[in-house]
Amino acid sequence: EVQLVESGGGLVQAGGSLTLSCAASGFTFSSVVMSWVRQAPGKGLEWVSSINNDDIRTYSDSVKGRFTISRDNAKNTLYLQMHSLKPEDTAVYYCATAWRRGRGTQVTVSS
Repeated sequence: EVQLVESGGGLVQAGGSLTLSCAASGFTFSSVVMSWVRQAPGKGLEWVSSINNDDIRTYSDSVKGRFTISRDNAKNTLYLQMHSLKPEDTAVYYCATAWRRGRGTQVTVSS
């Protein structure tokens, strides 16, 4: 069974940092493009970042230079390091493959 379990969310002040983790199981993690997407209150899903199996990373313009995506294939874990957080980064953050999304972890940035 494919499982994606996010953790690491929380409440942080503007300018602060958080690191999200996603534990993956049930598929060959190392060969799959992994992504982070988010959903702010009252808004649709927004793509944040992706990393492929060659460690090529892409970012949305809204997070470029502040967020870093990485993966540990030995641990089947995806990460998102978030720095210089802004109130507009407040959202539920989901770990995702092309066919599955986790249940998400809440990130709240206070001003």
